[in-house]
Amino acid sequence: MNQNYDTDVIIIGAGPSGTVSACLLRKAGYKVLVLEKSVFPRFVIGESLLPQCLITLEQAGCLSAVEQAGFQQKVGATFQHRGHYEKIIFAEKFSDGPSYAYHVERSQFDQILADCATEAGAEIRFNCTVTNVKNMFDDCVIDYTDGKGQKQQAKARFILDASGYGRVLPRLLKIDKPSSLEPKASLFTHVEDGIVAGEHAREETLITTHPIHRDLWFWLISFSNGRSSVGVVGSPELIQPYQQQGIEGLKTIISEDPELSKILRHAQFDTQDYQINAYSGSVSQMYGDGYAVLGNAGEFLDPIFSSGVTVAMQSSKLAVASLEKMLKGQPVDWQAEFVDALMIGVSTFKTYVNNWYSGGLQDVIFARSQPYNVKSKIASILAGYAWDRENPFVAKPVERLNALIQICQE
Repeated sequence: MNQNYDTDVIIIGAGPSGTVSACLLRKAGYKVLVLEKSVFPRFVIGESLLPQCLITLEQAGCLSAVEQAGFQQKVGATFQHRGHYEKIIFAEKFSDGPSYAYHVERSQFDQILADCATEAGAEIRFNCTVTNVKNMFDDCVIDYTDGKGQKQQAKARFILDASGYGRVLPRLLKIDKPSSLEPKASLFTHVEDGIVAGEHAREETLITTHPIHRDLWFWLISFSNGRSSVGVVGSPELIQPYQQQGIEGLKTIISEDPELSKILRHAQFDTQDYQINAYSGSVSQMYGDGYAVLGNAGEFLDPIFSSGVTVAMQSSKLAVASLEKMLKGQPVDWQAEFVDALMIGVSTFKTYVNNWYSGGLQDVIFARSQPYNVKSKIASILAGYAWDRENPFVAKPVERLNALIQICQE
């Protein structure tokens, strides 16, 4: 074994999957270096957590800090189409576990997790851009440029890529590949929402489908400080004309839905617009000699069910558990214990994403009646418990959901 390394594990990225991994590794006694391209605090999307996240945050030792931050508690989601409202309340879920989560401004949330990682003993270097990598277990080398433009190098036993949309290792190792999902475009911002009390439940994410285009939808995620995140997602051909107009385009498309425009009629659009196109992605392999790819860097689906942070944290937990065995010299099956285990939930979420855009899941959500006890099982998945194999809609997501769609459509 090559003993000439600076740290046990280098983590690329200080988002939730990176900092949670750092905290878990520090609890196990390993030395950790995190390289982050940006400077915190910074704006990033993915602001609606799911209850499943709280389990991982507690295991990582971060939950107390998050709960003390004063974030808006989230108890479920409301779906709206042409004035028809349907609620999914997490407390009615089938699976065990927390029944609430939080709406978080990611600039604050990510800083809290980074502080937790630092307090646990991890070193985080911000403003560092990874330029090259040598991946070989016990002999990994990363070249990067620091905030002063100086070339640096760090050596480790293993690398975890938590770079999110940056997808550092997928690009450098040429394991990046297109997602199987249809490309989507998005346009979003933060507003001083001016929402009148009683017109919108701030503790619920509001998902609005366009009155004409059912595959185009809006999110409204309200924070505890009178501000909200609002955005729209749809096919590029529908969204791009609005993107070209920036904030005015977002205001225009919001005005096309009477219910949402009423809720936001007093909103002050005081922040720049943001746009992300063709955001879904995948990789040809999620692990290899000396590395593993986490969260959005490996598999990002779609923001419709706020699964991004949940999948990211779950990937961290599974990868660190496998990595601990490897660092101790114990046998580990990365395919079974990391990839296959992670894909249980990813495949479940992907089934629901596909059926949302095809309209089938919308028919289920807005159905006047559903088979007995189905709603609790759907609520569990939308609460992030997409790895609970006791839930028949997780054990056989495609078959069960297709059957339910057929019943509701009939």
